[in-house]
Amino acid sequence: MDIIEILLLAVGLAMDAFAVSVCKGLTAKKTTIKEYILCGLWFGTFQGLMPFTGYLIGSRFEKWISVIAPWLAFGLLTLIGGNMIREAFSEDEEVKPGFDIKTMFMLAVATSIDALAVGITFVATPVQMVETSGLVNVLFAVGIIGIITCIISMAGVKIGNLFGVRYKSGSEIMGGTILIFIGLRSLIEHLDKSNTLSDLNIIFGMLIPLVGTVLGSAFVYARKNNITDKPRVILAGISSGIMFSIAVWGLVSPAMQGNNGGGKAGIISIILGFGFGVMFQYLLDSVVPHTHAYVEITEGPDSKLNAEVKVMLTEVIHHVPEGIALGAIFAGYFLETNRISVFMALVLAIAIAIQNFPEALFVSLPVRDKGSKAGKAFLMGVISGVPVPLLGIFTVIIAVLIPDILSVIMAIAAGAMIYTTVEEIPQISLKGDNDNGSLAFAIGFVLVMLMVFMGYGMQA
Repeated sequence: MDIIEILLLAVGLAMDAFAVSVCKGLTAKKTTIKEYILCGLWFGTFQGLMPFTGYLIGSRFEKWISVIAPWLAFGLLTLIGGNMIREAFSEDEEVKPGFDIKTMFMLAVATSIDALAVGITFVATPVQMVETSGLVNVLFAVGIIGIITCIISMAGVKIGNLFGVRYKSGSEIMGGTILIFIGLRSLIEHLDKSNTLSDLNIIFGMLIPLVGTVLGSAFVYARKNNITDKPRVILAGISSGIMFSIAVWGLVSPAMQGNNGGGKAGIISIILGFGFGVMFQYLLDSVVPHTHAYVEITEGPDSKLNAEVKVMLTEVIHHVPEGIALGAIFAGYFLETNRISVFMALVLAIAIAIQNFPEALFVSLPVRDKGSKAGKAFLMGVISGVPVPLLGIFTVIIAVLIPDILSVIMAIAAGAMIYTTVEEIPQISLKGDNDNGSLAFAIGFVLVMLMVFMGYGMQA
């Protein structure tokens, strides 16, 4: 490895530390230069020590490290992130500084474990930065990695603090969620033996719907009053039309095309999968306590959960079939089927993002209207969309490992989405006629249909 490769490697390894540093800045009321330096030194030191330790260990324990490291990182980050989220919902308003030795040590270890494995690769791929011995070259390399991580981490604390001071009420939830995501990503990449996640189109596609969720949730900062009935019905109608169209053109149609050679047995499997998706969503709707915003209809078993959480859970339920659908669509692309091109997959991901905008808005605005601060309402809206990328990644991996069930997975997602859409339609209507909602539904349906046929044109 030369100097350029080491610099690129250093920036890549520093990204986890940067994300965690942003979290530390989010949760701190006020940060000083001392805390910037302290955070940078913790992460920079461990990010430099770990690859050097890996180099000294060599290839003898490479297999052991590759197995244990992802689970350890996932456990530590989930523990810390979960505790941050728990404290965010606690009635105790006292916020701990979060830069104590115990916390920083755990975070520094968790974010630098990947660097331990990188150090082992220095044995197989020698570092050649200066004309001297291999050990000295490795020392130069780990020094650069540590310094770059230190600088990036210090910048992360500042960025996080600037954001956190303004939106303090939701900062701890965001910080804890980010930590859990980092740990989960490490674990998923370890378990993904198919190397599916190495395809940047899939990673990018999984994140597109979350953009719509974040933008919809952020609307709570731009609007002081709740949304009135007429625009709400129009937005809900468009969202429902998009979901219905994705189910038909993005899932059922490709599933049927994929089973042309399966004869009657293939068609029957799709029908059974569709029915299973309907029953799965019905069961989910029955066992999870949730409240439909604006109409104040509560479903599921009795629960002591507060009203805000129940509103959020309604959209969480809605996002479950979307995540499965997104994963099935990108699995079809990754498996290089003739049914779904990369353009088609991205088009459908954008369609899901468009309909996620009003769904997130229907969480953040009602939650704030019930008395929560804007920051908490924003984060609850964002969290409601988390199942989409998580279930998307999980579905991609399952479908790639067992490609023969891809059409059935598409049918399952279609059944669940259509059930959710039809169940929601009566609840978005006004007391009078529902012409606006019906027209909006048609517009959403046609919009996705046009996008899909444009995708077929690009594919041809």
